[in-house]
Amino acid sequence: MKIAVFPGQGSQTPGFLSPWLDRDGATERLAAYSEWSGVDLVAAGTEWDADRIRDTAIAQPLIVAASLLSWHALAGKEHVNGVAGHSVGEFAAAVAAGILTDEDALRLVGIRGRAMAEAASAHATGMSAVIGGDQDAVIEQLGTLGLTPANYNGSGQIVAAGELDALAALADAPPRGTRVIPLQVTGAFHTDFMAPAVETLRSAASDLVPADPARSIWSNRDGAHVASGRDFVDLLVEQVASPVRWDLCMSSLADAGVSGIVELAPAGTLVGLAKRALRGVPSVAVKTPDECTPAADLLIAPAV
Repeated sequence: MKIAVFPGQGSQTPGFLSPWLDRDGATERLAAYSEWSGVDLVAAGTEWDADRIRDTAIAQPLIVAASLLSWHALAGKEHVNGVAGHSVGEFAAAVAAGILTDEDALRLVGIRGRAMAEAASAHATGMSAVIGGDQDAVIEQLGTLGLTPANYNGSGQIVAAGELDALAALADAPPRGTRVIPLQVTGAFHTDFMAPAVETLRSAASDLVPADPARSIWSNRDGAHVASGRDFVDLLVEQVASPVRWDLCMSSLADAGVSGIVELAPAGTLVGLAKRALRGVPSVAVKTPDECTPAADLLIAPAV
C-alpha cells in the first residue's frame, strides 16, 4: 500500500514556494488559493520572512497550499492507496482523498488559521517538543506543570503545549533523558486554549457537502480509518482542541501494510518520523519539484 502524507504547521520556511512557481498552472492556482483563503500566498511563500509566516493565520493556508501544489504536480498519484495528514495537513489529505475540493479546503483552513490565531492571542502560550525519555514520565511531568501533551508524534517525541512560563520551567528542568526544543508556533494548539476556534470552525464547516473518500484516510484524532466524508470533516473540526495522535496513525499504516510513503511539500518532518517508526519502508520527501520524479518512481514501483 502506497501512502501520501501531508505535514503540519512549523514545516514552512522563508521562500520555500519559489521553486513551485515555475510549474505549469501554479501561479493561477495560487491566485485562486489566495482569494479563497484570504492570504497573499505568493508573497507569503516567496518574500515574507520567518517571523511573518510563523503567524498562524498565514502559516496554515500557506502549508495547505504548498501541499496541494505538490500533490497536483505529482505524477503517479493514481497509485496512492491512502492518505493521512498531521494537524492542518489533514485539510490537504481530505482533498487528496476526494472528501473536499481545493476551494473548500482553502476557505476552511483560512477560517481555521484566523480563529486559532485569535484564540492564541488571548493567552501567552506556545509549544515545545520533548525528545526521548520515558513517555509515562514525560506526561506525568507535563501534568505537574499544567502542560498538555498536544502531539504524540511517535519515535520518542511528544509536543507539550501551554503557558510560556510553564514551558520555560519544563526547559529548565527537562524530564530525565530528554531534550526540550521550543517550536516556532504562536499558541498552544490542540489544547483547551483553542476551544473558541472549534466553535468558529464548526459553524463554517456546517455548510460543506463533503464526499466520501475515494482513497483510504486515517484521522490523527485517534489513528482510525474513516469511511465517511462528513465524519472526517467533523473530526477536522474537533482536532483543533484535541491532541494529534500521529503515533496511532503510523501504527494504523503499519497494520494496513504500508509499502511506501511520499510526504508532500513542505516535506521532511513526517518522513523523518516514519523512518524511525516504520523501519524499512521506503519514503520520499517532496520539498521541491525535482523530488516529484523520485516520488513518482516510488509510487509506481511494485511493492516488495
